[in-house]
Amino acid sequence: MTGKIYIVGIGPGSSEYLTKKAVDTVKMSDYTVGSTRAIELFDDVQNKIAFNVKDLLDKLEEGVKLAVDGNTVSILSTGDPGFSGVLNTVLRLSGENDFPKESIEVVPGISSLQLAAARCHIQWDNANVMTFHGRENIEDILPVINNGKTTIALPSRKVKDMAQFLIDNGVEDDREVTVCERLSYPDEKIVTSTLKEIANSEFTYMCIIVINP
Repeated sequence: MTGKIYIVGIGPGSSEYLTKKAVDTVKMSDYTVGSTRAIELFDDVQNKIAFNVKDLLDKLEEGVKLAVDGNTVSILSTGDPGFSGVLNTVLRLSGENDFPKESIEVVPGISSLQLAAARCHIQWDNANVMTFHGRENIEDILPVINNGKTTIALPSRKVKDMAQFLIDNGVEDDREVTVCERLSYPDEKIVTSTLKEIANSEFTYMCIIVINP
């Protein structure tokens, strides 16, 4: 008997941004797979399978195989599963394990990028929305950086490295940028400055960078 996989978006990090659908889905699941930080957002979890960067793929595949055996499995994805989330990875592993796609349901969540747009009062359907999470080809930002739209990006490297990359590739060092750090957490910080200043500042890895036209 084939089980069910839910790929659950858990929002930017604070439990305040969990959807009721996400909470209800995890509550009724036989197993929940996710990072320790993600699992701790939920009060009612039956069987926890926590992963880290090193064993991510192994634990995701373990979750898929539990679903193949007939279990209901929630796989937690930071933000929204379809934006720098685990959606594509889970779909690939499911195909490799002959788990039917029609038995997979995606529960969308609030991306930190959406929250950054809200914090900065940006109508983000008219912005360049980009993710470089886990990617090295950050040069893809260069063709759009001067198209007259605000650019909202999830960096792959340190924020200061991305700022320096833009300066090194001809973007004016006095361009106004906003860094949204640790969005939704109690120590959330939003800093607006120049590209040059950001390139000389330190931030945590949990950041969104907003580059004004």
